[in-house]
Parts: sequence; structure tokens; C-alpha cells
Amino acid sequence: MYIMTKDNSSVYRDVSRTIDQRVEDLLAQMTLEEKLAQLGSAWVYQVMPFEEKASEILGHGIGHITRIGGASNLLPLEATELANRIQRYLLEETRLGIPAIVHEECCSGYMARGATCFPQAIALASTWDPELAGRMAGVIREQMRAAGGHQGLSPVLDITRDPRWGRTEETFGEDPLLVAAMGVAYVRGLQGEDWDNRVVATLKHFAAHGMPDGGMNQNPVHVPERELREVFLLPFEAAVKEAGALSVMPAYHELDGIPCSASQELLTDILREQWGFDGTVVSDYVAIEQLRVPHYVADTKSDAAVAALEAGIDIELPGTDCYGDPLREALEQELIDIALIDKSVRRLLRMKFQLGLFENPYVDAGQVVASLDMPEHRALAREIAGKGIVLLKNEGDLLPLSQEIESIAVIGPNANSARHLLGDYAFPCHIETLIEMLEDNPLHHALPDPKLLQTNDIGIEVRPILEVLRDRLSSKTQIHYAQGCEVNSDSRVGFDEAVKAAGQAQVALLFLGDRSGLINACTSGETRDRVSIDLPGVQQELLEAVYATGTPVVVVLNTGRPVGVPWMDEHVPAILEMWQPGEEGAEAIADVLFGDVNPGGKLPITFPRHVGQIPTFYYHKPSGGRSHWKGPYVSFSNKPLYPFGYGLSYTKFELRNFRLGRDQMQAGESVTIQVDVTNVGSRDGDEVVQLYIRDEIATVARPVKELKGFRRVHLAAGETKTVTFTLYADQLAFYNREMKFVVEPGTVQIMVGTSSEDLPFTAPVEIMGNVTEISDKIFFSMSIVKS
Repeated sequence: MYIMTKDNSSVYRDVSRTIDQRVEDLLAQMTLEEKLAQLGSAWVYQVMPFEEKASEILGHGIGHITRIGGASNLLPLEATELANRIQRYLLEETRLGIPAIVHEECCSGYMARGATCFPQAIALASTWDPELAGRMAGVIREQMRAAGGHQGLSPVLDITRDPRWGRTEETFGEDPLLVAAMGVAYVRGLQGEDWDNRVVATLKHFAAHGMPDGGMNQNPVHVPERELREVFLLPFEAAVKEAGALSVMPAYHELDGIPCSASQELLTDILREQWGFDGTVVSDYVAIEQLRVPHYVADTKSDAAVAALEAGIDIELPGTDCYGDPLREALEQELIDIALIDKSVRRLLRMKFQLGLFENPYVDAGQVVASLDMPEHRALAREIAGKGIVLLKNEGDLLPLSQEIESIAVIGPNANSARHLLGDYAFPCHIETLIEMLEDNPLHHALPDPKLLQTNDIGIEVRPILEVLRDRLSSKTQIHYAQGCEVNSDSRVGFDEAVKAAGQAQVALLFLGDRSGLINACTSGETRDRVSIDLPGVQQELLEAVYATGTPVVVVLNTGRPVGVPWMDEHVPAILEMWQPGEEGAEAIADVLFGDVNPGGKLPITFPRHVGQIPTFYYHKPSGGRSHWKGPYVSFSNKPLYPFGYGLSYTKFELRNFRLGRDQMQAGESVTIQVDVTNVGSRDGDEVVQLYIRDEIATVARPVKELKGFRRVHLAAGETKTVTFTLYADQLAFYNREMKFVVEPGTVQIMVGTSSEDLPFTAPVEIMGNVTEISDKIFFSMSIVKS
């Protein structure tokens, strides 16, 4: 441990004092320049080379350092040494010695060279297993703290209803309860049990980011207040109240003309006053400047700074732009009071004291390599990837395949690409982004030295599927490989080779889908929105050409979003969705293809048949989901291709002996719901039992179904287990016409099954008593992992 050399006589340096006492003492000693510095941040590359840039960028202190690991190609040891160097400068060379918070991205793992690349969030959601989310976040916490990081910009709690939106892959899907459950577990895992090893979780993007106009990133969102609170805010509220989330990031878009980054209603009234949130609010990158352009609700950077600070944004990320000189100018012009600046500085200082950064600002750089991507971390990545794979179709039990098969064709643009297994917030994807930005803007002052970015070594092993299949198949198996086409190209020059390969094989495996990331070559990810939900490029034509050979076809989709290809469902006998499965994705899909792992994932989002159905989601209102009075579209079904909660297995399950503990209850009471689930097949496997409700008659229109509980259970062949849910009457509350959160008397249907469309058991429960206003929400019918 390093010992601070500065004078320890000040109250803020006295560890025996309360944190509030230390904060107030330090705040009283700070100059305006030092306060403004705490509200700002700097990219890691802005302080490099360190000898030249340190005093310029860090001379008055700094609030956050942005992505030491995630925005450079520094080796883990180098990055950690730089983190220590920055902290040493701040503690020993600045007047007050205030350390920095280092934040990093961690949507699918700590985004840094050498750290574990876990499956993308949509794959994690497909496990329907919050415990896995907690375990994954716990590994991220260990790796990030070992490398000198303190705050992770995750989880993404956006409810997504438009699969054209490229960021669909970063979300936990369409259902507020599922998103909340995964999010609460993630926050608990990331923040841990004690402050000594904590990583601050950052809830984003607050709020309703997942339903933009046209599916286009950052476009306006149109959602009424009742739906906003019941659906889009619910996961955030649960993460604040149930998991104690310590930071929130507003979304880029506007709601009814008010950008989220300038919304006092969202960031102060709801978040702080109604929910009791007492952490820090950080801006999304460049979001404060966006109040000026493109939102045009501020004329100058000073105006933007005032609007954001008054709304409730404490810290500007990723660099100091509007909260620096422009904020000082606003203060000098008396457009803002110093007390408001003090309020945000106070919040940040409190967090730094809570994290113990004044006493323990450094990490043991020599231990970081041993903390990253350990065998147990890779094993967890493989487990999540395998449990998140969804079997969409398996006609004639074509799967699993024998590893002794005589011949097999391996075809498709994602068959031999390790890069395409990764989600958009994986380390190499963001290095690509910075390189593209540098190429487009070579003179931009805020961009890094190219030497910080050029690397082909991401510090971990990621094997392409073809290589893993070659290892797993018998030495006698003939493997015929053909790429066939690129992910997003019009070229068909590889079709003949693919057709030839398929014609020589007993089975053709086609690995189709997306390349995720943020650069122009990508088809999924942030800023990579699509006008359709088809397979990109000529991949469907490739599929049809291979299918025409008569060889049985297995399609493995490697996408970040639902793909609506009815032809594929009608013709292809076996289809798997593997999403973006991360560094162990190839091993995980091989496990499933050969039956070492029985797929048990379920869809966390509806798969539309056609882009014209969007938005389509299972919990629509009774008047929705069909064209009155006919039902379907002209010449096209109104039904989804695959419903929410859907997923098959290599074995068969039966649900039996459904029972309710009571048929009447009132506010404050609960009902026990039980069902026996039996594996009636010959293979061990997992089933996800799902509990839905429907409020029959209410004073405002209620959804046709609402998920209220779920449980993933593992059953050996022939085994039976009883799944028990406790449903509280208070979970049935909603916002009435007066926008009061109430439980109303009436009949509620309880529905249990294995998807939103497969609900064989239904029974009514009568809600008795008077209309009852609920103050303390109950979010879950099941326990959510706490560590």
C-alpha cells in the first residue's frame, strides 16, 4: 500500500471522521477551478504522453478518467501502471490531493485488452437465469478493480421494442420484469458486498431509449407517462430500490420535446425525490453538448451546461467540454448559483470517500495479469454462452449431430471469424471505432495517438467455429468448408463453392448473421441500425442455394437482434440462435451441436415475421396485436415468427398438477402457485417455467399478459421437480386514471407455461377489498441473486 505524503491535519484526511464531515471540510477548501475540475473528465489518451499532459489536464484535479483499459491498446500491466501514475500525480502533485474515479465499459465484460469477453447482454438474457448475470458481473468487478477501475458503465436497462435498432443486442430484451431481474442481479454482482472491492454500477440509458423513431439510434421516443412508468422506468426503479445502484446515465434522446439530459422530471423529481436515489448522475458521452446540437434547446455550451446541471447531471463524460470554461462563464454571468455546483461536487466527493480512494488509490500492478481471463472466467463465459443458445426449430430431431458423422459442410460468413463472435462493446470493436474516427478526423484534437490503437493482439484467445469443429469432430469426418459470402456484401462469387461443399456432405451447417460493432462495416451495434430485419447482404440467397442441394441444413444465427425470415422457418429443419456468444462462443455452439449441452435458452424478445409488424411485443393491450375486425394483415400473418419466452430442447417436458394456494386475496396478501415439471424425454435438460397474469377488467386498459415470475430448472431424464411462485397482490398494481399506483378489486387470471404463447394452465384469483394505493413496490415473484 502506498502512503500519502501530504499533510494529514485536515479533517478530510482524518479516517476517524464521518464521510459527511470529510466531504464538507474538503469542499470548503476547494477553489472554483478545483470544483469545476471535479465535475469533468478526460480520456486516457488526453493525458498521454503523461510527462507533457499531466499538469495541463490534471493540474486542478479531475472527476473521472475515461477508459484507461478500453480506449488504448496498453497491455494490462501498462494500463494498471498508468492508473497508478495518474492517481499518484493527483494525490502528490495537486493542491488538495483528490484521487480520480476511473470508469470503463463493461456491457459484455470489462472492456480492456486481456479481459474476458463474455456473451452479449441479449445472450445473457436468453439464459433466463439472473444468477448467471450476478456471477458474470462479479468477475467483471474483480477484473476491473485489479486493473484500477472503479465505475462500470453498465448495465443497459433499456426495454427494446424495435429490432431495427442496432443496440438491441446490448439489452436484456422487451419485458420489464425480465430486464429488471437481470439488471438487479448484475448491479449486485458488480457492486459487491463491501466498498473495499466495489465497482459502481451505472444504469443506462435513462429512459426509454429502446423504442426510437424508425429504430434509429438517438431518435425521439414517444411514450405516454403511464407506460413510461410501468414499463420503461420499472427496471431502473428496481435497480435503484432493490440493488442500491450508485450511478445513472441519462439517454441521448428526447421525450415529448425534453432531452433526457435536460429533464429535471427524470433526473431529480423521479430519480432522486420519488425513488430516493443518492448516487451520481453521469452524462452519456457528449450528451451535454448535444443539448446544443442536435437538440437545439441550448444556444451555447454555457446554456447546455446550465440546463444539464439544473436537471441533475453531476459529471460530464467522456471529457470536459461544457462543464469547464463554459460553466465558469455561466457562473460569472449569474446564470447559475455556486450552490448547485457544490451539490454535484459533494456527491462525487462522497463517492470517492466511500470507495476508499483517499486511503487506497493504488492497485498492485503485478497482480493484474493473474486476475484477467482466468480458466474459471472462461468456463463461466462458456456456460453463459451455452445456456443462452435458443433452439428455434429441430424438425425430425436432426440435432444433436454425431461427432462421428462421415461428412459435414461448414458454410457462411461467420463460420471462420472469431471477431464476429463478439458484441459491440467488446474491446476490439471499440478499438476499431477509434481507428475509424481517427481516419475520418485525423486532425481532431480529442482523438488518440494512432500508436495507442494499432494492435492485432487483444490479449485473449477467441477461436473461430470452424477451428473448434475440426477439433471436436472425428478424425474420419470429412469437413467441407466454404465461406459463401461476406456478412454484408452483394457478391455471390462464393456461392458455387458453398453449393459444392453442401453437395458433398451429409449435413450442411450454415453460420449466418451479423458483424457487431460501431464501424461502417458492421450490421449490428450502436449506430448500426437497419431498415429491415432480414439477414444482411445476400445471406438468405446463399441459404436458399445450399438448401436447394437437398442436403439437410442446420442454420446457426449469430445475430444481435431478432431476424425475421419466414422462408427459413418454413424450409430449414433445424435453427439455433447463438446471438453474439463471446470468447467461448465457438466452444459453446459445438457443445450444443453435438449434444454435450442441451439447449435451454428462451427468447427475451419477440421475433417478428416482417419489419412491417414492428413494434410487436407480447404484452400489448387487448385492442392491439390484430387488425380489427379481420385479424391478420392483407396477405400476411399478424402473429410473430417466434414468441417471447420461446425455446425448444433436445428433450421433452410436461407440466402437471397446477395448483393455487387460494382463489381470493387482497392488497398486502399473496398467493402460492405451484406446478410440477417433468422431463419425459431421454436427455437431461433445462426448462424455464413462466408465470403470467391478465387483469380481466380494470379502470385503464391492461396488457393481455404480463410476466410476473420465472424459474429455470434443470431436470435429469425422468425427473420431476415442483416449481413454486409467490405472487403478491401488490405486484398487480398499476397507475390508474389519476396516476396513483393502486391495486384494484377484480378478477386476475393466473397463467403458467413455458412461453408467452404456451400457457396450458389458467385459473382466476379474485382481488377483494377496496382500491388500495401502494407506496412500496414489490418487483419480483422470485429471489434475485445477491452476490
